[in-house]
Amino acid sequence: MIKICNVIQIWRLSYMISKHSRPGAVHQPVCENVKRRLPMYRYSRTFNRCIQLMIGLCFLLPSVSGFAQSDVSDARIKAILTQRIDTDKQSVGMVIGMIDASGRRLISHGATDRTSGIPVDGKTIYEIGSITKVFTSMVLADMIERGEVGLDDPIRMYLPQGVSAPTWDGKEITLRHLANHTSALPRLPDNVEWPDLINPYAEYSSDLLYDFLKQHELRRNLGEIYEYSNLGAGLLGTLLSRKADRSYEQLVLSRITDPLGMPDTRITLSAEQKQRLATGHGLMLEAVENWDFLALAGAGAIRSNANDLMTFLSAHMGLTDSNLSATMAHMQQAWQETGGPGMEIGLGWHARSGHGTKIVWHNGGTHGYRSFIGM
Repeated sequence: MIKICNVIQIWRLSYMISKHSRPGAVHQPVCENVKRRLPMYRYSRTFNRCIQLMIGLCFLLPSVSGFAQSDVSDARIKAILTQRIDTDKQSVGMVIGMIDASGRRLISHGATDRTSGIPVDGKTIYEIGSITKVFTSMVLADMIERGEVGLDDPIRMYLPQGVSAPTWDGKEITLRHLANHTSALPRLPDNVEWPDLINPYAEYSSDLLYDFLKQHELRRNLGEIYEYSNLGAGLLGTLLSRKADRSYEQLVLSRITDPLGMPDTRITLSAEQKQRLATGHGLMLEAVENWDFLALAGAGAIRSNANDLMTFLSAHMGLTDSNLSATMAHMQQAWQETGGPGMEIGLGWHARSGHGTKIVWHNGGTHGYRSFIGM
């Protein structure tokens, strides 16, 4: 489990996410979106606690807004981690990173698995699940800045010849619709039977994706109603890859992680990086398999660690200079309401406003991992 943040007042977000961790909610992490076809998945108090813990662990401190990260000691945060891991048995290992103008802090507790005893730290690699969508939208923003695509380009411009996209009353799905979850596409394609949570995306190919688009009929207008869609984000990654004539991973590496100096943020790990990959664990702390992605990689395929994500957040907060500043600024424009109280969606990022604060964030979850990044 990994969380990166910059202000303690984000604790308020934990309640909101916990409240909406149910069918029809404002936002669900990647693994929630397979619930309808995966019988082993159930909404439960245990899972809701896991979501609340994921967002709020390092923020569930005194309920006073305006706490800067320096106002809460490492010892206090360490005590929370110790309680959650050693006493409550809600995780095997957690890493928390915090960053502001004064520098970085990293607090961790637990191990990479239940047997080795190898402690987790800032270099420990995790699946970051739906935080991948922020990277997908950042690739989109970068391609817009370079004049390679337009935000309101219809997706048919980037589909293979002979592949059509569904329309509504003459309106076409655009890249914007995919990035802000207003495409009217479902959370998952329905042209396969999703097997279970073990590795649900591993066999979903581009051929299956295109077959789905050709036969799917939209049920509402475009650009109006927010519905979180792994399908839409995965399709966006595939289309951008086609336009750039590079794999999704190559796009992320060349456009984002290499320029920002994030060597451990990628999909395909080296032998050395695999040694630092934490084992994923289920709700009963059983070891579970990693997830693999094909056509829907843009929805949740990336792995990363706390050190890299603090670098990522530092650039987005303007704490470090970057040639991608214009790209990152583009991602926080054109906010659109999601239907939840104070909730908006930009390009990839969600935002929660209230109590005089706007928190920009995303969370992630695969079978064995939970993650959060916010600023």
